[in-house]
Amino acid sequence: MDSAQLPALMGFLSVARHGSFTRAAAETGVTASALSQNIRSLETQLNVRLFNRTTRRVALTEAGAQFLARVRPALGELEAAFEALDETRDQPAGNLRINLPRIASELLVQPHLAEFTRRYPQIRLDLTLDDGLADVVGEGFDAGIRLGERVARDMVAVPLGGEMRIAVAASPAYFERYAPPATPADLAAHDCLRYRFTSSGGIYRWEFAPPDDPARVFEVETRGALVTNDLRTMVQAAEQGVGLLHVIEDYIREQLDDGRLSRVLDAWCPSFPGFYLYTASRAQMPLKLRALIDFLKEKRSAR
Repeated sequence: MDSAQLPALMGFLSVARHGSFTRAAAETGVTASALSQNIRSLETQLNVRLFNRTTRRVALTEAGAQFLARVRPALGELEAAFEALDETRDQPAGNLRINLPRIASELLVQPHLAEFTRRYPQIRLDLTLDDGLADVVGEGFDAGIRLGERVARDMVAVPLGGEMRIAVAASPAYFERYAPPATPADLAAHDCLRYRFTSSGGIYRWEFAPPDDPARVFEVETRGALVTNDLRTMVQAAEQGVGLLHVIEDYIREQLDDGRLSRVLDAWCPSFPGFYLYTASRAQMPLKLRALIDFLKEKRSAR
């Protein structure tokens, strides 16, 4: 391989990862036009088209996908080699790609981004918000963050802060129209705000457990006028009195504290495993990933 091709290969990897020349250019620190020209030059040298380009999207061709499968491991090893040089000096450094759901980003990461970047200036944090179940290894992520029950069994999972609880809540305006439910069975007579999974399209069934047997978790199928895949929209709808909300307690802590929302069915809401960071192997965990784990644990325990 001609060493002059290396920037173009790294650019190819970035465009393939983001599906966008604009986002890849921002990651690699060049202009989108320069990156596009580098890719075209690479295609000319290889005598094959790597991407199908339209005004709306950029997608790998079949040949591009095959080429990516061959070069990604080698480029990953090369990047890791450079990062290892920094880590021999005990300095966490390099790109750190994390796949996580929006709720984990809002609860665990976003409130502390400024502090993390100041503490670890050599780490370039790359967050992909994804409410599905990503293949972190196959898609080139260093790790993923998910609730404990949604972590694949063959992954190494590191807890990030202990158990959590669900809260069922609605606004005072809603309870002016409807009597608060006394048991989950009463939800049949209520408007419930329902969450649709982005990956499967299925509707989340609300989970409860009897007060005298918290290990016996059961599901309740709800009804209501609003279905969405966005938790922030659900919270805003609950504040407006649209219906009852079933969500992680910490996500609506502020609304519960100031009275915009009031809890019901509290005795029926059991604890459950909280968030875990998961990766393929604990062996030779890079310093950049260990730094993030320790940082998130520190912030979670300080609450």
